[in-house]
Amino acid sequence: MPVPVPVPRQRTGSAVEKQPAAETAETAAKGGDLVLLVIEDDPAGFFTAPELSEGTGTRLRIRTARNLTEAERLLTDDIHCILVDLALPGTKGSDELAPLRDVLRLAPRHAVLALAAEGDAERAAAAVRVGAQDYLFRDELDGRLLSRAIRYAVERKRADVAQRQLTESGLRAQENARLERGLLPTPLLQGSDLSFAAHYRPGRSRALLGGDFYDTVRTPDGTVHAMIGDVCGHGPDEAALGVELRIAWRALTLAGLCGDQLLSTLQEVLEHERESEEIFATLCTVDIAPDGRRAGLCLAGHPSPLVTRRGRAAQLLPHEEGGPALGLLPRARWPRRQVELGGSWSLMMYTDGLIEGRIGPGTTQRLGQEGMVEMINRQLAEGLSGDDLLEAAVAQARELNGGELTDDVAVLLLGRGGSAGSVGATGATGATGATGAV
Repeated sequence: MPVPVPVPRQRTGSAVEKQPAAETAETAAKGGDLVLLVIEDDPAGFFTAPELSEGTGTRLRIRTARNLTEAERLLTDDIHCILVDLALPGTKGSDELAPLRDVLRLAPRHAVLALAAEGDAERAAAAVRVGAQDYLFRDELDGRLLSRAIRYAVERKRADVAQRQLTESGLRAQENARLERGLLPTPLLQGSDLSFAAHYRPGRSRALLGGDFYDTVRTPDGTVHAMIGDVCGHGPDEAALGVELRIAWRALTLAGLCGDQLLSTLQEVLEHERESEEIFATLCTVDIAPDGRRAGLCLAGHPSPLVTRRGRAAQLLPHEEGGPALGLLPRARWPRRQVELGGSWSLMMYTDGLIEGRIGPGTTQRLGQEGMVEMINRQLAEGLSGDDLLEAAVAQARELNGGELTDDVAVLLLGRGGSAGSVGATGATGATGATGAV
């Protein structure tokens, strides 16, 4: 006979908010006691469950409710399963499964069994289509069958919930990937004879976007503007701030701002959008004249670009007159320095993720800018250019480090006269992770 169960304490939240604990399902799976909530319109107000066979080692504990109001009060987290009598009077017109639908809404994460008369197989099957885990016929009910049905329903519900969560997680991951790809820049270089290549690899595992950011646009006067930056840190908040700064830079550049005026405005954007005053961002901007032979350079706490001219080894552009990172000093200034590029050249802009890796496993020495210059010169001597050069640079930095680089890495390559490789000015190629289109 069923074991009398005291009425549980009043629930403090709604039934939808309360979820069955994981240990409750595990108890059912391991053969422990079963707690069943029965909802049936029984004049006696009590459901008599058949005796469980001796030797099963299982005790069936039953709570009964004559309507949904009582059921909601009795539906606590230790309930393994709900048994709903399909003979309950409906409350929504001609829908004979309305009580079952109400229970499914009331307890979306509980296992539910439908109880039907033996001659009502069609309605019992419909109950499973609606969402019940299984159905039982009242006239055939015995203890062993009920125990097995409850365990099956609990396991099936748990599997359904896990599958749904897995599907939702996959859909969210796909949506996040699409959003992140949409936030990566498309260079606006139509009409320019400069070549372009880029490589991007976020430091976060399974992410497409990090705190590094870059962009390239050509303004109506023929000037090509390029920038690369790095928000301190490489989590999702830093990635979002990097996107905001990149979009702001593009809008301000197309509006005609340049040099100190542009960087001062970007600092205002940073100060308004960052989560704390400790957040800062480094930035490097270049504006290449329409004839391609000279450029203006501004550095805001960022490493200086690397330039290669025909017949000469790669070297760093002057960096002595740079200003502080954005967000550090409220009234900072960023001088613009004019540099001569010549007729044929390539310009590589990068973030510090490329140079902060170690030069060997077990060592503390970093690659640094000088080590990077030597590495690039060796790769240039091997005939590498464009995308191949950037991918080789990142791959070798990772190899020297003895494993993955922990920081975000962004590298941008612009060139004139064939020095930067074969990537055309109408599109961009690069990598997210190891390979992939930007």
